[in-house]
Amino acid sequence: MIFCVEDDDSIRELMVYALTSSGFKAAGFADGASFWQAMGQTMPELVLLDIMLPGEDGISILHKLRADARTETLPVIMATAKGAEYNKVLGLDAGADDYLVKPFGMLEMVSRVKAVLRRSLPKDQPSLLRCGEIAVDKARHLVTVQGMSVSLTLKEFELLCLFMENPGLVFTRDQLLRSVWGAEFVGESRTVDVHIGTLRTKLGQAGKCIGTVRGVGYKMEQEL
Repeated sequence: MIFCVEDDDSIRELMVYALTSSGFKAAGFADGASFWQAMGQTMPELVLLDIMLPGEDGISILHKLRADARTETLPVIMATAKGAEYNKVLGLDAGADDYLVKPFGMLEMVSRVKAVLRRSLPKDQPSLLRCGEIAVDKARHLVTVQGMSVSLTLKEFELLCLFMENPGLVFTRDQLLRSVWGAEFVGESRTVDVHIGTLRTKLGQAGKCIGTVRGVGYKMEQEL
């Protein structure tokens, strides 16, 4: 089930029609109130969320989704107005998985939905990862530091897994953007720096395992 939160009736109906025509189940909502009511009944696979909404705006809704353990990893694609670079970065920094710039085509929308859903599927790799005090259970989406649970957003979790699966390997910002945000991402490398910063903070002292390679990018230190 895909939830489409869009206050323009014609656009919302077109989004739902395009998704259902592509084989998805979809439901549309004109505002945050109706969206939250539906969330109490059904957990969607992905949310298409407009930033400009009557009442509670999309950024506020996204913050609440990421703050709730039940929805902190729920894939979210934000819709932003053309030229609204600040809102785009704000949404990505708040934990959005991708974004669409209005006006967007329905084929592009469906393509981005499929891409985000593919990236959110578990990969055929070891489920349990360890590095020093950090342990990651990919199957359960659980991160612990010294046995204490740490809550991460989807992008923070994917970054950590990528580093832990490739200890010592240096990733440039562009490589991290492509690997975690996808080839479709068009935005600033600052997004990577922001997510690395919040990831380190959440990991506490163990965050020092993510090293900065000046002028290049980041890596997981093999020795802590």
